[in-house]
Amino acid sequence: MISIEFLITSLILVLIPGTGVIYTISTGLFQGTRASFSAALGCTLGIVPSMLASIFGLAVILNTSALAFQVVKFIGVAYLLYLAWGMWRESDGFALEKTEDKQINLFQVALKGCLINVLNPKLTIFFLAFLPQFIHSNISSTTSQMLLLGGTFMAMTLIVFILYGALASRARKYLIGSSNIAKYLQKTFAASFALLGVKLALTDR
Repeated sequence: MISIEFLITSLILVLIPGTGVIYTISTGLFQGTRASFSAALGCTLGIVPSMLASIFGLAVILNTSALAFQVVKFIGVAYLLYLAWGMWRESDGFALEKTEDKQINLFQVALKGCLINVLNPKLTIFFLAFLPQFIHSNISSTTSQMLLLGGTFMAMTLIVFILYGALASRARKYLIGSSNIAKYLQKTFAASFALLGVKLALTDR
């Protein structure tokens, strides 16, 4: 059974802007509705490895092995900085234009979103600490209950991210043709990814 406390807590956590939210919003602004949906789907699928790792105990490796945690963490840092550099570089001479979604590689958009979460070791530790709080003592199968909670969290993430992307896509209509605004937004998102990368680099387990 899923408690109201779990749903409220999960909703608050999902709404808080992080790398996935920033990526989905930036995709909606610069690539349109379908691309933002792909970004939301990719970010959500990126939760699966961390969720399964925490549920089946593999997160213990990251939680007890400093080397394993640091390796995964800095791969994630490098990827965030790579995204930041790519967005900053593309901001030169970039303008929001009426681009057809069919010209966009939706698989690549989803893959980038997926990797953002897959390469974040903090997400695995988060599930390891978060999900057990909402397990009822009278439940016979803890694993099935955690899978249910994790699946619910993922569903909420997908819905919220789709809404974020849709709102960004609507805002895009009012910004089309403005190269100055496009450059400012691109550099703002690039700086956000860079700061998130630095924050991840400085965090401990």
